Amino acid sequence: MSSPFAQASAPVLQIEGGVATLTLNRPAQRNRLENGDLKALLAHFETVNRDPDVRALVLTANTAGQPKPVFCAGYDIGGFDEPGHGATFFEEIPDALAALRPVTICALNGSVYGGATDVVLACDLRIGLQGIEWRMPATALGLHYYPSGLQRYVSRFGLAAAKRAFLTARPFTASQLEAMGLFEAMVTAEEWDATVLALVQDILALAPLAVQETKKSLREIETGQADVARLREREHMTSRSADFAEGRAAFAERRKPVFLGR
Repeated sequence: MSSPFAQASAPVLQIEGGVATLTLNRPAQRNRLENGDLKALLAHFETVNRDPDVRALVLTANTAGQPKPVFCAGYDIGGFDEPGHGATFFEEIPDALAALRPVTICALNGSVYGGATDVVLACDLRIGLQGIEWRMPATALGLHYYPSGLQRYVSRFGLAAAKRAFLTARPFTASQLEAMGLFEAMVTAEEWDATVLALVQDILALAPLAVQETKKSLREIETGQADVARLREREHMTSRSADFAEGRAAFAERRKPVFLGR
């Protein structure tokens, strides 16, 4: 069987063992996102959300043949001229990614630029490749960024670093990004596969129902939509769940729990 990455294409979705892997697949174009790619991403997000067996999503990129690995060079600015597209359409991608049911991991295996930086920030967790670069050139292009992207930047970077990103358009090094606590780890190419796998396995070992409901609550808190009664309802619901009973029994018996997601 031929590799799904043998030819450039829209993002490729693979699902196996409760994990969805979504790969940007235009390495010769530094994985630049075209409007067709954005539509494909939205369709893949829907597929993942509808599959109850998927508990983690890994977003990564095909960087084969690149002189220096680039995860994504950002949005193809030529797409702004296409009717019904542009900044408003692009905003749907990170917003939809942030709202996904599974835990999302960006396996940032190359440098990232422009709107793609917000896609990275929309993921729950991030692993980065040592030596990468990060740059947000919106104001250098004459653009005021969209509201949810600015909110994510301030939330993840902090106000001072968000100002640096947008008001200077200077790049961030991998060490600067790591110092901000954005990444679970910054690792070498040799450590890459093992590091990503270990994080995924840690997530899959957790109680699915508790993770799912906690992610909802954390997102609501972050976006200012939290309702204490709703959060309390989720707490009570999980405290009555079979998974919580199993978790307590496994702790008492000093064994690994077997969670069923209910």
